[in-house]
Amino acid sequence: MRRAKGYQDLDENAADTRMPAPPMPPPQEIEMASVSVVPDDTFTVTQAVNALGFGWFQVKLSLYTGLCWMADSMEMTILSILSPALHCEWNISKYQQALTTTVVFMGMMLSSTFWGNISDRYGRKTALSMCGVLLFYYGLLSAVAPNFLWLLFLRGLVGFAIGCVPQSVTLYAEFLPTKQRAKCVVLLDCFWALGACLEVALALVVMPTLGVHWLLALSTVPLLIFAIICPWLPESARFHVASGEPDKALATLEKVAHDNGRPMLLGRLVCDDSAGLGARGRLRHLLTPHLRATSLLLWFIWMSCAFCYYGLVLMATELFAAAGGACAADCRPLRTTDYMDLLWTTLAEFPGIFATIFVIEKFGRKRTMAAQFVAFAACVCALVYDDNRMFLTCVLFLARGIIAGLFQAAYVYTPEVYPTALRSTAVGACSGVARLGAMITPYVAQVLLKNSVLTATAVYSIAALLAAVACLALPIETKGREMRDTVTGTT
Repeated sequence: MRRAKGYQDLDENAADTRMPAPPMPPPQEIEMASVSVVPDDTFTVTQAVNALGFGWFQVKLSLYTGLCWMADSMEMTILSILSPALHCEWNISKYQQALTTTVVFMGMMLSSTFWGNISDRYGRKTALSMCGVLLFYYGLLSAVAPNFLWLLFLRGLVGFAIGCVPQSVTLYAEFLPTKQRAKCVVLLDCFWALGACLEVALALVVMPTLGVHWLLALSTVPLLIFAIICPWLPESARFHVASGEPDKALATLEKVAHDNGRPMLLGRLVCDDSAGLGARGRLRHLLTPHLRATSLLLWFIWMSCAFCYYGLVLMATELFAAAGGACAADCRPLRTTDYMDLLWTTLAEFPGIFATIFVIEKFGRKRTMAAQFVAFAACVCALVYDDNRMFLTCVLFLARGIIAGLFQAAYVYTPEVYPTALRSTAVGACSGVARLGAMITPYVAQVLLKNSVLTATAVYSIAALLAAVACLALPIETKGREMRDTVTGTT
């Protein structure tokens, strides 16, 4: 047994006074006394995640959540291909084409806060598991829709399920160390870009031979894979702490330590979120005095992001078709050159992602988003000169890279600025408001564009410039800031 400190003190005292040492208590009592005065070591989830670092656990989680993003991207990219295909097959009008896009975003808008509430109350894993099954089911059913009305209904349900996908970012971010969080969340967008490229390549092969219904069916394969692997998703340790379940949180952190080959922290896990349990999953707490300005500005920023991003995706198809010599009444399926140009502009997301990683860590989240909005506005203005196909492709390539990186920068900032108890609700609310912008954008990119390219591009430019001002007005810069676990100022 280690020699107790009490023995050392007594020995030194005896040596100094040259007197016999007094009788000593039994060793067991001294050991108990020495332990009692040692302060109890504690740690938080944030400290544990930072200490355990980035390793195999985060790599696996990157692949799981990345697959979810890839599936979501394929369902979104197909919207730009679905509309012209249905125009030829069912002879639908331009307004009906826009409606096929709007109904998906309407489902996403209506469900985003619902999924955020489910995620904050019952767990991120529970919500994502439900999302995976529903998204695959309704996506597959929409492939066999017998008419336009049935297709609208089923695509609306697909949108309802997609509303949960942003919660995968919440789950992912809560397991990332502070130093790696921004670059890892931005890199997650590589899976989105990969899914978009895969969808365009799949359409290039499937559309000329099998048609749009087979494209819808084959696009659900990643959804099926994600639904199958959902049982292996970890639940957020921060969620367990916020739910008053420290034992489950500790078990999850021990799994992180095992997978990363790091020693587990010694001591007691502190449950900081116990005081904020009553605030979990409540939308009204996003508008409390200390969060109101941040929430309102972020809602406008997210709405502008979605309005500009999906507007650019839809405009690309329309501008390439116009460059190919088709008029509004023509039924001209997209040709190989159109798909190749779409693929090139989609590939722009990769350099946009890597550029954002560098800029966001150097200049911060707010200034990065503001600068990207301004650069996007400049690119959109250049689309007025759409007579040269090569010039058009280059401008769309640059604009797509900028807006893709911008959207992901918003996904970095939002989970960082809100506490654990409101994080999923906040992300869900931002995503829901963003879909409002996405619902409006088809009528600009597909309807107004046919009447005036100048007017349509002006609308996008003004929206981007206003959003840049909103970014600079955000009250908090989250660069280098720890993710908060406690809820303050809520009732």
